[in-house]
Amino acid sequence: MRARGGAAAARPEHLAAHARLVKSACPDAFLLTAAMRGYLRACLPLQALLLLRSLLPRAPRLIGNSFSLSLALQATAAVSAESVPAALGLSHGAASLHARALKSGFAAADLFVRTALVEAYAKSGRADLARAAFDEAPRRDVFLTNVMLAAYVARGEVAEARKVFDGMRDRDMVSWNTMIHGYAVKGEVSTAREIFDRMDDKDAFSWSSMMSAYAKSRRSKEALELWREMRVARVAPDCITMVSVLSACGDMGALAVGAEVHQFVESNGIEVDVKLGTALIDMYAKCGDIENSLRIFRSMPAKDVLTWSSMIIGLANHGLGHDALSLFSRMVLEGLHPNEITFIGVLIACTHLGLVSDGKKYFSSMKVVHGVAPKVEHYGCMVDLLGRSGHIEEARQLIRDMPFEPDAVIWRALLGACRIYKNVEVAEEAMAKLRVLDPHADGHYVLLSNIYAQANSWEGVAEMRKVLRRENIQRIPGRSSIEWENTIHVFVSGDRSHPRSEEIYKMLEEMMDRLRQAGYRPMTGLVLQDIDEHSKERALAEHSEKLAIAFGLLTTPAGSTLRITKNLRACEDCHSAIKLISLVYDRKLIVRDRNRFHHFSEGQCSCKDYW
Repeated sequence: MRARGGAAAARPEHLAAHARLVKSACPDAFLLTAAMRGYLRACLPLQALLLLRSLLPRAPRLIGNSFSLSLALQATAAVSAESVPAALGLSHGAASLHARALKSGFAAADLFVRTALVEAYAKSGRADLARAAFDEAPRRDVFLTNVMLAAYVARGEVAEARKVFDGMRDRDMVSWNTMIHGYAVKGEVSTAREIFDRMDDKDAFSWSSMMSAYAKSRRSKEALELWREMRVARVAPDCITMVSVLSACGDMGALAVGAEVHQFVESNGIEVDVKLGTALIDMYAKCGDIENSLRIFRSMPAKDVLTWSSMIIGLANHGLGHDALSLFSRMVLEGLHPNEITFIGVLIACTHLGLVSDGKKYFSSMKVVHGVAPKVEHYGCMVDLLGRSGHIEEARQLIRDMPFEPDAVIWRALLGACRIYKNVEVAEEAMAKLRVLDPHADGHYVLLSNIYAQANSWEGVAEMRKVLRRENIQRIPGRSSIEWENTIHVFVSGDRSHPRSEEIYKMLEEMMDRLRQAGYRPMTGLVLQDIDEHSKERALAEHSEKLAIAFGLLTTPAGSTLRITKNLRACEDCHSAIKLISLVYDRKLIVRDRNRFHHFSEGQCSCKDYW
């Protein structure tokens, strides 16, 4: 019921009506209606209520007709709080207007008044009174029922909304879209899709709500499939749709699809506002194309803190830490206030570069200079920075001094540092905490086993194997994907389900032979299974990123860049192998793992083996 559109100044004729009402000894209901409607259209509901307050003592019957009464209720709903109309001397806000409606008889007879009343109660936080007013309605239309649906959805009571929805004789687009949005916000994506599929007609909001639900729940593959369906259905996407599909592209590493969305924006003359521009920056950075990400950033005339933060994080994750820190300095100089997300990027940049003193300086400045209280994620970055740089005791002290209880993220960072420096004692301390906080995450056990292996503690390796078996801890399968011909091809270790599996494995054999000739030696100590040496070598060769690379070598022109996305941290064996692949095949490979981007070229990696 609230007036839509951005705030604007009230039209002169409405201001004129206001002036005449104030001066009049006997205010006219017609003029009041005109003035209040003008304020509501200008998104100035408070002014409408102030006007009403000033006139009621002189003319209490001013809201004695359905038009003025419904407008008063709309204004009450728009200010969204019982306290505001009450403070203005309007007694109990929606309740007092309800009493007037009952007294005049409009509450029962006029659907417009009834709808405004339900919305006023709902927006004032009284869903119980909204439902009572809804149930008392002698007749209901789709508009009234939609207001009740929206009230329940706004409160997160989707089950109650569903009861109302299922009882509707007639539904319009708003009814369906409200339910899709409600289930999407609650994370019940499959139910949202069930509602979506039942719709005979869908508008841009229907598609964008469903796509946003997929993107936010990391069901990116389904989001991209829905994007293709939307294009086939010839529905023009709105900004929300494009932001959602770009988010899914970034998650999947779907650069070609993301570029297709970007091309759609440019070819249709769609304005790249701050939100869309930031989504493009984020997509290109996550898909490994940091150059395009920077180009869009530089071309944007207006940027907000999220735009700057996205660019800083993108640069940091690509190993361009000095550029990220330089950009942060520019941001502060331009008068923008960094937030929690900005400092995640800044601290990641320091971690990847090993800039301990700079990291400490930025961490200290968060609260002292910028008024941003560090959260557990920031402490995790600092533990990672200190630990990776060899300051393990200092990292332990930071954990002890934290103002809140350290979570699994903190202890995982410390455990990762122990891998670099083969510190078994501290690794076991971190693992003891992780077995309480996150007992079923297989990565901790694998990491500690690798630390034992590096320290030649084979008893420890054997113990980790026993724990994995005894506690039935399932390993999260490594998944790597590569985009080819606008399709994301996903590989799992040892996977033979791909239609071109025979060709891929033939290429894999050829690739591994060439690597051995170039000096590659498989790191069989990383394999935890109790199998023979040859089987361990085979298991390493069939890691998901090697399969994705074999597919890329098979399908792309010589010399072209391969972009791989992996869900887990790249293991040492794959990292070593990919460096050699870049040299042997004269290819650039950009690999995004759970920690960062690795740019492989001429036998070297941008991370300098520091990940």
